[in-house]
Amino acid sequence: MKLCFVWGGDTAGQGWGINQSFGGMKIYETMRQVEPQFFIQSGDNVYSDSPIPASKPAENGQIWTNLVTPEVSKVAETLDEFRGRYKYNLLDDNLRRFNAEVPQIWQWDDHEVVNNWSDAKDLSEDSRYTVKDVPLLIARAAIAFHEYAPLRPHDAEESERIYRKLSYGKLLDVFVIDMRSYRGPNTNNLQSQEGAETAFLGETQLDWLKNELKHSRATWKVISADMPVGLNISDGVDTQGRARWEAIANGNNGPAAGRELETARFLSFIKHEHIRNIVWLTADVHYAAAHFYVPAKAQTRDFSPFWEFVAGPLNAGSFGPNTTDATFGPQVMFYKAPPAGQVNLSPFAGLQFFGEVNIDRNNRALTVNLKDIDGATIFSKTLPAESDRD
Repeated sequence: MKLCFVWGGDTAGQGWGINQSFGGMKIYETMRQVEPQFFIQSGDNVYSDSPIPASKPAENGQIWTNLVTPEVSKVAETLDEFRGRYKYNLLDDNLRRFNAEVPQIWQWDDHEVVNNWSDAKDLSEDSRYTVKDVPLLIARAAIAFHEYAPLRPHDAEESERIYRKLSYGKLLDVFVIDMRSYRGPNTNNLQSQEGAETAFLGETQLDWLKNELKHSRATWKVISADMPVGLNISDGVDTQGRARWEAIANGNNGPAAGRELETARFLSFIKHEHIRNIVWLTADVHYAAAHFYVPAKAQTRDFSPFWEFVAGPLNAGSFGPNTTDATFGPQVMFYKAPPAGQVNLSPFAGLQFFGEVNIDRNNRALTVNLKDIDGATIFSKTLPAESDRD
């Protein structure tokens, strides 16, 4: 007997939408055939900032043809256009069959609103947008997300809160975090002290997560994160020509700085509270990977070793691999991505990936399988359960 679930992210991005001659969003049918007990949608459920054309060139001289609707013909700005993104995905037969059978846990990342957003996002030079008010776009996008996400309102005070914990008996707790709503602006991410600019989860969410992990009695604690911990993810350059960063890492391979300071505090807490069996699952970067974070190889070392597994895209462009930042010592144990020099490959290329997790109810071992669009396992790792506390 086992507990089985799947995860992944990034659907209908980069203009690669529903191609009916390709078979639609085929990876959803592949995931359905696994017969998982639930699915974690790790973010970028839709691409509100990415118009979907009737057709577009793909690799090797191929042409990708899309089912199109008026709402996906431009970037989303009105509430109806944000809603139209979710309606569009539901036109796919594979996705509807999957939704009919598989319970789901959703979180969001950036493309539900606009690429790399925070409250400080500047759209003044983006001619695609007539609405330049980013908080207004966030508000409209949040309404659409919560209308379509299988997610109960949190409470009257913060009904749209996304971070939460879901328990599956003694075997598993899933901690869904929100790396988007409480962050500071994207900067060069090299600040030496924490402040408003270095916030990523934010203190309220971080305190909640620490408390829930401390009191969890489940064997396995899965942190469902919308972005990886140690991959360098660029957001271009700032007005002074300095590299600007979208995620936690800052590309300097040094001791924790910027947003890494918040992460370092969190990882240190896990170590000193002797919390075991934590696994990070994520998406965002559009390729499959397995990372092992090793203190002995890190620049900031006050943490316990942990694994992070990356899946996706589910029906979007394939990219990668990203470089790693040595702050927390990530070791790339596996990756599968487009060949060097090739980016934004269509689903024709087959580089669409999801993750499958199986937890054995007898020995409590957790096995992660990274799988491709046809269901072939491209990487597998089994982690034995450690004693939960010293």
